[in-house]
Amino acid sequence: MSKEPIGVKVFRVKGTFKEKEDKLKFVKEIRALNEEDAKEIIYSEIGSNHKVKRIHITFEELKAIDPKKAADPVIRYLSGLEM
Repeated sequence: MSKEPIGVKVFRVKGTFKEKEDKLKFVKEIRALNEEDAKEIIYSEIGSNHKVKRIHITFEELKAIDPKKAADPVIRYLSGLEM
């Protein structure tokens, strides 16, 4: 068994995706249990909103951050930092 505490973390994900002939950058903050779940959420959101296949999404940086450093007010609210 892992000695890591089980819980939701906040991840900041930076990357690019190809939409038609354009290469667009993105930065998203999401809540997930681990890095693999965070990637799946990004694939799902970008694929759904922009009709982009997974092979056209590239991750440049994916790291766990302190919820206090999150810029997204929804993430801060869900983390219990704002009421």
